Amino acid sequence: MTYKVGPKGQIVIPKAVREKLGIQPGDHCVVRVDDDEVRVRKVRDDLPLLGLAQALGLTPKPGSELGTAALERERREDRAREERKAREWT
Repeated sequence: MTYKVGPKGQIVIPKAVREKLGIQPGDHCVVRVDDDEVRVRKVRDDLPLLGLAQALGLTPKPGSELGTAALERERREDRAREERKAREWT
């Protein structure tokens, strides 16, 4: 099967392929280039961010913090630093 690239660089994924992979409008996909091939992989619906990270090969290291937990920890540390500085001035 060959398909023509549109003026915006888009290629239509054939209906049979979308059905086989369960790709529906609004789904997120990861596009990778391997040598001279383009690969498209659907991001898992149940864990979209983790699925995206896995598809990109960006899986977190065991025991590392993700997203909100890391931001909350960082904010607590910032707040503690601010409080220490405030005590030094009083």
